[in-house]
Amino acid sequence: MALSPPRVDPSKSNGSWLRWLRINEASVTIATVALILLIGLLRPNFLAPSQLVDVVRQAVFVGVLAAALSFLLSMREIDLSIDSSFALTLVAGALLIKAGLSPWLAAVAALALGALLGGFNAVVIQYIRIPSLIATLATLSLFRGLVFAISGGHQVIGLPLEHPFFNIFGGMFILGLPVSVWVLVGLVIVLNLVLNYTPFGYRVRQIGSNPAAAAFSGIPVSKVRIQAFMLSGMLAAVAGLLALAFFASADPNIGSGLGLSAVAAAVIGGTPLRGGTATAIGAGIGAVLLSAVTSGLVYFNIPANWSQFATGAVILTAVSLDSLIRNRGKRSIEEN
Repeated sequence: MALSPPRVDPSKSNGSWLRWLRINEASVTIATVALILLIGLLRPNFLAPSQLVDVVRQAVFVGVLAAALSFLLSMREIDLSIDSSFALTLVAGALLIKAGLSPWLAAVAALALGALLGGFNAVVIQYIRIPSLIATLATLSLFRGLVFAISGGHQVIGLPLEHPFFNIFGGMFILGLPVSVWVLVGLVIVLNLVLNYTPFGYRVRQIGSNPAAAAFSGIPVSKVRIQAFMLSGMLAAVAGLLALAFFASADPNIGSGLGLSAVAAAVIGGTPLRGGTATAIGAGIGAVLLSAVTSGLVYFNIPANWSQFATGAVILTAVSLDSLIRNRGKRSIEEN
């Protein structure tokens, strides 16, 4: 007799995940607000509206990348090359604009390139059977090498800064916040909805919970994995385009280390490394928390070289707390 795949009630599983998401989003939000107030208590100038806007603006690029990684981490995958994809799409877009292409068309080309880079990672991982950690560690250098190759190792300058693309995404404010911040807010909300209310998001979470069970239940694991990596690449391009509009130039060295910061923001925001759950909104808030840490160091006259140390300490604290809570939950279940 043939075995039928197990049935899973998405509504019930969504309920438990949504409760988990709300708890983690609330936690990172409280931690971020508490940190900002603490710094403001010791350095009142930190609470100036212009400074707070700068803190949020500085979190945009990492926030977009972290939201992208929340999908992959939910599947027990990772993309360490995401900062190189960020740089490659940024530089490629700048070169196309410099060559005379409309910035809007160059943006579309950059998004397509980002999807292609993510798809390349997925093909290597899926069909050559290389773990994503190793595969994307290799493509991190591969893509960064392409950045230097196509730019000749030089900055791309002389872009048409009067074009609406640069005016809108580089300097325009709406309701007191830069357009780039509103892009981040819109993205994390939409991505969170995708994660929790669409078949694609459901499949992503199910694969992360139990890949074998997901495949047995009929979920096309290979297809979903490729789609998730392509989405990650496209979002890296979105971050790259926002950076291009803001800096109005393209430096081949840009973005080094942003990938690890994005992983940190996602984990701090409530996306665990064990897979099965994720929160794009939490990832965005986690990026703001990291930005507040970096900005706070400046107010205390601590050298910028210590920012990586502080980021590492925050990551270690977040992962340790997640592990302690998970282990306590397991003990409670065993005792009952």
